[in-house]
Amino acid sequence: MDPEDDVSIGSVKSVQPTSDTLAKLVKRLRALTLALVPLEVSTQSINDPTSRIITPQVISAYRQAAGDLVEALPYCLLRARHDFIVESNRNAADYGENRGRAAACEVLARRIVHQAPQDRITTIMSTRYKFRQPDGDIELSSALEVAIDSHCTIFLSSSEAQDVVSYLWRGELVQKNNADHDIDYLAYHEHTGHSYNDYLDPARVGVPRYQNALRTLIWLFFLGVYSQAVREPLDRLDPLHNHLDPYELVLYVMSLAFILDNFNKIWKTLRFATYRAFGFWNVIALLTDSLFLAAFVLRIVGLASHPPQSDSMRLHSFQVLSFASPFIWMKLITVFDGWKYIGTMQICVARMLRESGIFFALLSVLGIGFLQGLYALDAADGQTESTGSVVHAMVQALLQSPDYDKFSVSPAGLILYYFWNVVTAIVLLNVLISLFSSAYSDVVEDAEAEYLAFFAGKAVAMIRAPDSYVYPAPFNLVEIFFVAPLEPFLPSRAYAKYNRFVMTIIFFVPLTIIALYEAAALSTSRKWLEDFISSPLEDVDNPNARDPVVEGEDADSGIQISKVKFEDLVKSFPNTLQSSEANIVGEIQALKERVEILVKALEASR
Repeated sequence: MDPEDDVSIGSVKSVQPTSDTLAKLVKRLRALTLALVPLEVSTQSINDPTSRIITPQVISAYRQAAGDLVEALPYCLLRARHDFIVESNRNAADYGENRGRAAACEVLARRIVHQAPQDRITTIMSTRYKFRQPDGDIELSSALEVAIDSHCTIFLSSSEAQDVVSYLWRGELVQKNNADHDIDYLAYHEHTGHSYNDYLDPARVGVPRYQNALRTLIWLFFLGVYSQAVREPLDRLDPLHNHLDPYELVLYVMSLAFILDNFNKIWKTLRFATYRAFGFWNVIALLTDSLFLAAFVLRIVGLASHPPQSDSMRLHSFQVLSFASPFIWMKLITVFDGWKYIGTMQICVARMLRESGIFFALLSVLGIGFLQGLYALDAADGQTESTGSVVHAMVQALLQSPDYDKFSVSPAGLILYYFWNVVTAIVLLNVLISLFSSAYSDVVEDAEAEYLAFFAGKAVAMIRAPDSYVYPAPFNLVEIFFVAPLEPFLPSRAYAKYNRFVMTIIFFVPLTIIALYEAAALSTSRKWLEDFISSPLEDVDNPNARDPVVEGEDADSGIQISKVKFEDLVKSFPNTLQSSEANIVGEIQALKERVEILVKALEASR
């Protein structure tokens, strides 16, 4: 084993580097990367398995540069990558150079994790470090979390990263909350038995796989309640519908639970992680919560009012509630995003919506200018229509249904309206199509890595904020009103027992299913099958596999396999660990050494 590995085995737990120490290491790694990539280099050449830039010698130099913090090296390299990305966005002149340096840091982090001992990979990937942000705030995160926040597809698509993500998803690695909101990850099955009672653990509700299944069932139930609630005014004989029916009560209670749950996630993410952890579905959740809150407020105002205001508020409430329908049904996509195709398309849609921000920025500026011009031309004759009618005509033109008759009485207004149609239909919409095409091609060209990065983000997001007791909505209302108020008055051990008792009662059915599944999956009757399927292949490095000896009747008949030794067979193989340029340079160097020896021999013979 490399001496550096001996140092790194206990480096993280024993040294506990401070944020200032890590910052110094990040600066040193940035200086090394600047020397490694002084000019612009393409990402493809850096990420090539036989890259002439990321060589074994370069990887060894970076390991030596970390000193006693070899296990923190991947984390610091990903931090250095983030700094280079930020610098590339700030300095357009050095955009290509800094992008290449960022790719070099990411590839180095992946290669270093790949060379780490197998029993240390989980620690390297999941250990949380304190890092001081430029504004002075301390961020607590691991290499895996930084890779997810920075969208490091090269790093997250590695087998080592996906192994850790898979362990977290299945609950084979579980969280242990420490002081100062620190988290350790422990192997769950090493600390439990194999009976049914051992697996009846309320903490298993927080496992991402089971948490995802439970939230899916709850959302499907919520979708059914919502569908009935928006139909209720039509199904009832009372057209005024002046009271809350049972479906509305369940709808708004569950909506309150979802709103509180989402705000709790936002608060914990901002406190313990970073704003970069927010994604497309966080925006959808905020929009949905806002619509439900607005519908509930309008409904209550209508119930507290008298006709005709009550009828108007009731109508507006159900109109707002109807607007939430697309967002609710849209979340069904998350049920099927475990399939690669659905997940990849979801990434494409999210990327397209993000890219469309450029389009809407240009559209808003031009729209204000054309709106002001059309309104001024309309007011030139002393008579004006409402601003809303002008906006309506402009939106119709944007959606390929222009109303030219509206401005036909004013030649100047008609010309300006023509210009608006030309700008939107020919210029801006083609810009939007180009942005969408670019986003789609970027995702599809690297679909495997993009999907693996997406799945890693989904798995880690469910357990990222430290929470010892997970109550999925709407059961979080039980925690808020009946469990959390007792925390200041109960000792920690008594509070933990109380939580386990409440969770066992609430989640008895899903916990029973989980316990039966896990007990059966790891039972001795099936363990032999799992060992057979997952057992590694026979070691091919031993002499018996390389040069097998024929035995039995075939040996008596004189049959042989190893007529040519294994070492002789592989002599003609090319060195695929290095690029062709490196092989040529190596051959030239060897030839040069032989020539030097020959020249010295000739000089000595004179």
